[in-house]
Amino acid sequence: MNTYCADVASRGSLELGSDVFKEISADNDEDNQPTEIESLSNTLTIIISSFTCPNCSWSNTEIQSAGRIQDQGIAYTLKVNLLCHLIFATTRIPELDFEIPPYTQKGSLSTIEGLIDRAVEGLAQDQQLRNATAPEVAEKIDEFIDKLKNLKEGGFTLVIDDPSGNSFVENPFAPQKDEALSVSHYKRTPQQDAQLGIKAEDEEEKPSNDIDCMRNEVLTFNTNCPECNAPASTNMKLVQIPHFKEVIIMATNCDDCGHRTNEVKSGGATEELGTKITLHLTDVSDMSRDLLKSETCSILIPELEFELGMAAVGGKFTTLEGLLKDIKDLIVSKNPFTCGDSSTSDRTEKLKLFGEKIDKIMAGEMDVHIVLDDPAGNSYLQNVYAPDPDPEMTTEKYTRTFEQNEDLGLNDMKTEGYQE
Repeated sequence: MNTYCADVASRGSLELGSDVFKEISADNDEDNQPTEIESLSNTLTIIISSFTCPNCSWSNTEIQSAGRIQDQGIAYTLKVNLLCHLIFATTRIPELDFEIPPYTQKGSLSTIEGLIDRAVEGLAQDQQLRNATAPEVAEKIDEFIDKLKNLKEGGFTLVIDDPSGNSFVENPFAPQKDEALSVSHYKRTPQQDAQLGIKAEDEEEKPSNDIDCMRNEVLTFNTNCPECNAPASTNMKLVQIPHFKEVIIMATNCDDCGHRTNEVKSGGATEELGTKITLHLTDVSDMSRDLLKSETCSILIPELEFELGMAAVGGKFTTLEGLLKDIKDLIVSKNPFTCGDSSTSDRTEKLKLFGEKIDKIMAGEMDVHIVLDDPAGNSYLQNVYAPDPDPEMTTEKYTRTFEQNEDLGLNDMKTEGYQE
């Protein structure tokens, strides 16, 4: 019996490491020791077992997931035009009203063509006996087998529904979208949980608070891409930032044009006082500090005489290095006045010099200060010495001016007696 290992990557590729493991032997030999290999990141490891009998030539292959049952079930729907996709799962073909129920077959790693051949072999297994005892039934099965074989020409729908979430269909166009393939995740029913052995079918679910559910789950809603206006999806999650407050992080990925955006919203109200955070950069390790910049926060670098107003780069939850990269992209790389008729040599040279200074700051080669000034008090910079004070960072609370309250829309806000 031989055992092999495969790592299935999250974006849709599969690598089979044949001969990774030595053949298993009963001999007590130092060479016959288990082999350990490090799995790739963001992968699902599966165990492939193969048994062959040299006497009767019977063989059996089986796949077992080496990971845990996923939090949600998964369903794949594939419009098959050409037999070129790799799959392992229980399946259903609506056009033939044909279904392979769960738990009736072992896990397998195969092509769609191989899956069809396997179904044909299973149906044809007892045909000789049926021809002798129930010829009418045997004739109908022969007709259905012919229909299954005709599927190899393409033009049918393959549905894979796996409550455990551990099945996989290859996307041959990864990282681009496969237009013929749709994937959906769903919450298992109590009956499916019971079948998987997660909990008893009659176990009552405890009532949960909606806010608690939002803290523990990633919510998804449909939207349109801000670049190409194609249908896309936005993921949203509540995140508690240590020593600060709760924020809402939203991320949108477009499968059509590849555009990605992320946005951060404060989970709380506008603070009574504004906040001004000043950090003296003394080491390149400061670049890894977590940073929350709300849409009302402005950024200053006094040594460069640079100031970026609120909402210029939107709300972000990133690192200090990530923020500096966004600033460089906004001012230098994506500046529309660095090319074409609007470009001048002096302006281009100044922007190039500014970009070089930002690179030096990220490399820890410039002694500068970073100032986050947020009138709403909803921005944050990580204190690496917490809960002790950070010797290189100061946080000031201040009373907003009338103009700042006007910008935030607070002057016309009525919070008492608004029923009148």
